[in-house]
Amino acid sequence: MAEAGQRSRLFGTDGVRGVAGQELTAQLALDLSVAAAAVLGRDTGLGRVAGVGPGSAGGRPRAVVGRDPRVSGEFLEAAVLAGLASAGVDVLRLGVIPTPGVAYLAGALDADFGVVISASHNPAADNGIKFFGRGGVKLPDATEDAIEAQLKAVQLKPAQLKPAPLKAADPGAGTPTAREAGDFGRVSDAAAEHERYLDHLLATLPDQPRPPLAGLRIVADCAHGAAYRIAPQALRRAGAEVITIGTEPDGLNINEGCGSTALGPLSAAVVAHGADAGIAYDGDADRCLAVDADGQPLDGDQILTVLATGLKEAGRLAGDAVVVTVMSNQGFHVAMREAGIAVIETPVGDKHVSAAMRDGGYVLGGEQSGHIIMLEHATTGDGVLTSLQLLAAVNRRGVPMAAAAKMMPKYPQVLVNVPGDASRLGPKTTAAVRRAEAQLGGDGRVLVRPSGTEPKIRLMIQARDAALAERVIGQLAGEVRRALAGE
Repeated sequence: MAEAGQRSRLFGTDGVRGVAGQELTAQLALDLSVAAAAVLGRDTGLGRVAGVGPGSAGGRPRAVVGRDPRVSGEFLEAAVLAGLASAGVDVLRLGVIPTPGVAYLAGALDADFGVVISASHNPAADNGIKFFGRGGVKLPDATEDAIEAQLKAVQLKPAQLKPAPLKAADPGAGTPTAREAGDFGRVSDAAAEHERYLDHLLATLPDQPRPPLAGLRIVADCAHGAAYRIAPQALRRAGAEVITIGTEPDGLNINEGCGSTALGPLSAAVVAHGADAGIAYDGDADRCLAVDADGQPLDGDQILTVLATGLKEAGRLAGDAVVVTVMSNQGFHVAMREAGIAVIETPVGDKHVSAAMRDGGYVLGGEQSGHIIMLEHATTGDGVLTSLQLLAAVNRRGVPMAAAAKMMPKYPQVLVNVPGDASRLGPKTTAAVRRAEAQLGGDGRVLVRPSGTEPKIRLMIQARDAALAERVIGQLAGEVRRALAGE
């Protein structure tokens, strides 16, 4: 299966990303914020008409802003706050908080939109800016395109789009009138709202007849990221004994050899402490993965299998269906078919999963990477929420995590990244994909797609036989490289 190349655009799969201080500068952050305020602060179906925002003096639009702890987040946050306030938006500064916390609080605090400064699972040198619309939902491509168009206008004609110069109340006074001063937004510290988000997470769990995680010993790897405080607090309040690693962020060590992109330290800690399971979050905690008592990993497909079957048994799985991306494991499809659950597929990116869920009225979806969306409780992927729900489901069943993992027959999967521009791929690549599918004999999956975050082409092969998967992807990667070289 081959996906078409993507046109060049500022927004990638998940916001605007780049190396901080190089591609993602303070100036770009400021201009992007001004542009976003112009689009999301008006009535676009996601924002509110400026003038009716509750709690904002003069009816100004209101936004919540959060970030992960990487060092560049400090200057980028300052630029975002400056841009929003200069455009007349009142800002609630949440500080370091998981991305889904920003999404939740955007809705809970009735903000017009939310802004997150984070590069998720990327290394510390990178950073990113992404937006949530009203209610904490991810933006559709059309709205991102509108922000990008507004950004170009801001950069080309700053004098026409930035606030007009203030006039003095008296020709010789030198101070602005109250009305003119009120055109600017105000910035308020809202770190206390973290507790509201934590209370929400715990409210999604039953508290009878005992704490839902009682009796479990858990190791939590917070990737030196945004969940370093909230995740351990949530797990402990839910009744678990919690051992933590990756909870000492210094601005530079986020995702460094830890978290959901490097499960080795978590696996070792689980075995060393005799824990029942381990949970790994990424830098902004919008995803999580798990390991069992033997340190063996569970990916997002396996987590979805546990959650989907549990919701179906409880009669809470809307449409008896789950939404996943084209990257889902073939074994997941087999498990869902046996459980009588339909599978809806979307392009890669949790915003596509979320959109399909809302359009179809489904309540569960996610990605193999650990982005799990539970629309009963959240508008976007939430790693802490997912970990609570997964551990509660396993504890309720009274089975070890390893038994839960075996609910899905996982097909071996091989991934290869080929540097290059996906727009240069053509019929030769399509023919190569068909040959690869033929070699799998109909019992596997082939995917070729452009990366949404970097100039690479991602190849994936799944097959019952690992050796076959390795052989087929090697041949496919060679044909893609030749196609890029024009051979």
